[in-house]
Amino acid sequence: MEEKEITTSNAPKTDKIGFAQLAAYGAGGIIPIALFNIAGILVGLMGNISLGLSAFWLGAILIIPRLWDSFSDPIIGHFSDNTRSRWGRRRPFLLIGGILSALFFVLIWFIPKGETVQQWFPTDSGYQAFQLVYILVTLLLFFTAVNLFEIPHGALGMEMTTDYHERTRLFSAKSFVGNLFAMSTPWLFWLANQKVFKGVGGTEMDGMRYVSLMIAAVLIPLSFWWFIKLREPKFKYIAKKQEKTNFWKDMKMVITNRNFVILTISVFTLAMGFNFVSLLGSYIPIFYVFGGDKVQGAYILGLNGTLWAIVGVLAVFPLNIISTKFGKRKTLMLAMIMMILAQLSKIICYNPHHPYLVFIPTALLSAGMLFFFTLGSSMVGDICDEEELKTGKRTEGSYYAIFWWFIKLGTALASFVAGALIVLTMFDQAQVTKVDKYEGTIEEITTWTKNWKQSIKDNKLNSEAFKTLQSDALTEATAYKELLKKELDKKFENTFEYIPEYTAQRETAIKQNLISVQNTIDVLSGEKLNVDTVLKNNQYLPVALIQTKLNKLATSILELKAYLKDKSLDPKTKNKEHYSELNKKMEHVQIMLISTLNITNLSKLQANVKSMEQQIVELKKQTPYTLLMMRVVEIGLPILLSIIALFLIFRYTLTEKRSLEIKELLKARNAVLETEHK
Repeated sequence: MEEKEITTSNAPKTDKIGFAQLAAYGAGGIIPIALFNIAGILVGLMGNISLGLSAFWLGAILIIPRLWDSFSDPIIGHFSDNTRSRWGRRRPFLLIGGILSALFFVLIWFIPKGETVQQWFPTDSGYQAFQLVYILVTLLLFFTAVNLFEIPHGALGMEMTTDYHERTRLFSAKSFVGNLFAMSTPWLFWLANQKVFKGVGGTEMDGMRYVSLMIAAVLIPLSFWWFIKLREPKFKYIAKKQEKTNFWKDMKMVITNRNFVILTISVFTLAMGFNFVSLLGSYIPIFYVFGGDKVQGAYILGLNGTLWAIVGVLAVFPLNIISTKFGKRKTLMLAMIMMILAQLSKIICYNPHHPYLVFIPTALLSAGMLFFFTLGSSMVGDICDEEELKTGKRTEGSYYAIFWWFIKLGTALASFVAGALIVLTMFDQAQVTKVDKYEGTIEEITTWTKNWKQSIKDNKLNSEAFKTLQSDALTEATAYKELLKKELDKKFENTFEYIPEYTAQRETAIKQNLISVQNTIDVLSGEKLNVDTVLKNNQYLPVALIQTKLNKLATSILELKAYLKDKSLDPKTKNKEHYSELNKKMEHVQIMLISTLNITNLSKLQANVKSMEQQIVELKKQTPYTLLMMRVVEIGLPILLSIIALFLIFRYTLTEKRSLEIKELLKARNAVLETEHK
């Protein structure tokens, strides 16, 4: 018969963790929870919708660091268990791992870019392969650094106290702070979309370069704080005298512990479901709820992240109350049920007419996930106590390494499967990136004309200022001319299967642009532009100053229109009428562009550009089939995985009563060791 779990509300409180230690340890959750999620989610999201990289291949490379973790995590855990330094076993890793995590996180976003870099590669597919390799290498460096910090940090949390519920309190603080900063994931996406970070005509990937530098500026000082503030209470009289252990014996001991295997597989299963929520949950608000509007989608994701953090803050308190009253296992089951309810609620709460309904499943998921992952780490500590009673050895590093490797492997497998499913749902990242290119050129023209108009209004457009604008336009035209020459000589891969004539259309467009840009250079280099005419008529705009931008716009429109037409003709395309409708919108845009090319009236040009800009969000809309399948996958798979995890946790047998008995036995043994040490 299974032992009945009992309440310990009247048990004496020992091994209390002071607030200063609690705060310092809890702040360590920023790296393994917040930064881990930020990199995992945003790299996949931005790589797909900003760089146009395949969701399948992004998912594939996201799993490789997890496979590397299968080697590095146990080694780091074992090495941490067997480190004997003047600063302890764990603290040196916190300093080195924290600093390296900050530096490598910045490196992820500095993918070499620009027209010069692209010319290194003879084909677009070659350049995309280079980007994927760069992302893979930097992710390997980043996640290795995170492991250097997280494995010793988690092991330290297990040995800072032997109190059954105080250990939950300690890991609650870590979850609380980690989730508090994890809310920044969608807000970072929103920040990266702001012009102050991405620049005019840039993408959110450009913006993340500067956002990541701000994050590193916070993490590096924190690493020194963790190193100085945290203590290892058992190092002097237990771990320091403990004989160093054999790696393979430690691994065998860990993987043959029945309760540890059950707990780890349960968490592994749920981790996959959680990653489905995180990854696909970023696509649905943008492309389903807001129809492709990334700015509005990023805003709702930001609010969602804020709510997640608030609920995570509040959920810490009921977690400690409920787990104290009912025990950790029953509280863990409650967390799984909350996750299932959260997923079911999305059937109603994903509603384009009522976008804020997404907050309901977010609140349930936040509480459930905080319960689950906090209790999971705390329960590994209980298992380590049981192992210490049997063997007399403290091997928290090895246990924690294997436990978190399975969680991260689950996350990676889910990322890979999610990437494959995004492909199967026919999410069209090529459409999104081509519209982004079109949008970026529109933004450049809009910003330029606004600045021009403001300069005239403020009486700042004098002869000297006009010459500066003329010089800038000449530089831009000259650089564009060189690019066009290279594009003409470049080996071109026509990926439009049903528009074979696009190759000829593209070549014709490049030659026409070369003629146009040469005429622009001639005008800007000569004396044909008269600033007095401009100053006398504040609505007059010399076309030469903006002609190069209009040429770039024409190129992006031609490419986007050809792509939409090709998709509408492809018999394999689901909802071909969707692409036909978008192609009609592009025909309107193309007509508008033709009427814009020779406009010298500022107000009319701005009106035409505004009309073209209004089409952008509509052009990013995905097919109804894609949106339906994404919701089915995002809602259904986590439910299935949660049910499996719930079934497994029923077989976990390390009850609260047994854990309290182990605590008392260890307390008596360690008191003797401490006396001998003194």
